[in-house]
This record gives sequence, structure tokens and C-alpha cells, in this order.
Amino acid sequence: MKQQLKDFGLKIEKIPIKCDNTSAINLSKNPILHSRTKHIKIRHYFLRDHVQKGDCVLEFVETSKQLGDIFTKPVPRDTFYVLQRELGILDEQYLV
Repeated sequence: MKQQLKDFGLKIEKIPIKCDNTSAINLSKNPILHSRTKHIKIRHYFLRDHVQKGDCVLEFVETSKQLGDIFTKPVPRDTFYVLQRELGILDEQYLV
């Protein structure tokens, strides 16, 4: 991802990844393997390694402000319009 952004002329030192799960954020910062985390898949370790290297940073975002929800699950109409505005996808008939 960093290379692709670099090709577009954008230089970002740490890729921000927005997450609404504080436990996942804490696990990515703590390299110790706990007995309750043995089931975590390889992608978690991949992400944790990149966080430790400083390639990316996990940032907390409230569940209600997760922009990806508009693409992945049904959301109430009001929430849909708020997320649509946040993404910059506006339809003229919905402008207030």
C-alpha cells in the first residue's frame, strides 16, 4: 500500500488503520502471546509485526463512525446519509 501511495506522489510514514475494537488495538501493541489468543489467525500476526515495525498505526474509531459499514452491512437511513456525507458521496436530492 505504501508503494502504491508513493507511486501517486503521496508519502505517508505510517498507514492509519481505523478500528473500533480496543482489544484488537491492545493486542497489536503487546507482543506477548496470551493463552486466550491462541486462536488468532496469521493475519493478526502480520498486522502486529507491521505495527511494531512502524509501518502502520491502529487508531480507535467509534463504531457509529465506521465509514466501511456503509459497504458491508445494512444501516439505518439517517446513518447511511451521514456516512455518505463523510465519504464525500453526495446525491443532490439529499442535500439539506
